[in-house]
Amino acid sequence: MKNMIKNIFTYFCLCSSWASFAQGNFPDNSIKLIVPFAAGGGVDNAARLIAREMQTNLHVSVVVENRPGANGTIGAKAVQLAPADGFTLLFSASTHVLTKYVMANAPYDPLTDFSFIARVGSAPLLMVISPDLPQTKLKEVIESAKAHPDKWSAGLPALGAASHLATLMLAKQGNLNLTTAVYKGTAPALADVAGGHTQILIDSIISLQSLAKSGKVKPIIVTSAKRSSVMPNVPTALESGYPSFVTESWYGIWAPKGTPEDRVQTLNKAANDAVRQLSKTGAFEQLGIEPVIESVAEFKKYTATYSQENADLLKSSPP
Repeated sequence: MKNMIKNIFTYFCLCSSWASFAQGNFPDNSIKLIVPFAAGGGVDNAARLIAREMQTNLHVSVVVENRPGANGTIGAKAVQLAPADGFTLLFSASTHVLTKYVMANAPYDPLTDFSFIARVGSAPLLMVISPDLPQTKLKEVIESAKAHPDKWSAGLPALGAASHLATLMLAKQGNLNLTTAVYKGTAPALADVAGGHTQILIDSIISLQSLAKSGKVKPIIVTSAKRSSVMPNVPTALESGYPSFVTESWYGIWAPKGTPEDRVQTLNKAANDAVRQLSKTGAFEQLGIEPVIESVAEFKKYTATYSQENADLLKSSPP
């Protein structure tokens, strides 16, 4: 009789555990959101806003961890090698999906070696020049750079980043022989432009607006189709006579390849809910970010198209 009761008790415990698993308790522990760039930059700022709201939605801690280096691949590689359980995620920018086009021996394929979670926002780029230069318009910058190519150079915060693509577009559309210098992130590139060592920098408005507003660098144009609400006095490239010079930076979340589909969908919903909340409070708008709400399938499709469209530009125009 005692054994029968024990067996019945064990049976119900197992059933209870199975039912709990079947219903899904994910997440039941803290989530790590790895940013493959230094703290304080545009990607990091966006990640921390998203992490805060996802933490509220998921009822667990979402901790941002910065792992910069090697053009963003150190942090991304850490996520690729993490257990595929949804507790370690990557928050990166558009540069992530172009890794294999800008590195001779890329450590992974960004399109096949990760699980896609969500694209959460996009941001126009801002073009700034050194404050002591006399030019104030895009046409003037291009004319001077064309006439005096030895006096103009552009900073690249990361190969394959939206800033890199925009700089290549500028050189192509302006027919410029533009010297470029690769930096380890936006901060050192921006410091060199402010100091007059490098003349041009195109990067996310999130990262550049503070120094541009303070006059430490001179804003020239934004690359969005319409003016940014963050810096409404800065004209678009379209207004400046270059209608094809429209591009943007964007931000997304990935997980290790093989993450269970139900967890992917849970994380996608949490990310989309976070974007809705940030849009409602205006927190994204303050950084110049346009909210993006997409399904996992839409994120995959967008990324494939983006990668294909920019691969040819990168291959034909090495830095």
